[in-house]
Amino acid sequence: MSKTVLIVDDAAFMRMMIKDILEKNGFEVVGEAQDGNEAIAKYEELSPDLVTMDITMPEKDGITALKEIREMNPQAKVIMCSAMGQQAMVIDAIQAGAKDFIVKPFQADRVMEAVKKAMD
Repeated sequence: MSKTVLIVDDAAFMRMMIKDILEKNGFEVVGEAQDGNEAIAKYEELSPDLVTMDITMPEKDGITALKEIREMNPQAKVIMCSAMGQQAMVIDAIQAGAKDFIVKPFQADRVMEAVKKAMD
């Protein structure tokens, strides 16, 4: 059975890029969300094995959504994504429970490295 993934990013193009990388590597993308509120609702509904979460989004940012998902399920595996490789944001994300952090634009091998690390 393939591992399921929820992709969260306010940019459709970025969601498409991650989806393409994951599907080529045998993952099943079960849902997509464009903000933190939608991410939480979809996580609850779909219970994916993994979430890729953008940090900067409208409505509710990725770190807030990460914390709420981890409250629902402390075992949740979330990889944060951001265009800004800002040290403080990376530290916030990891402290909030993120398994790893990938910077845009995505490199397929780096995405898969983060995914494999998170799934172990």
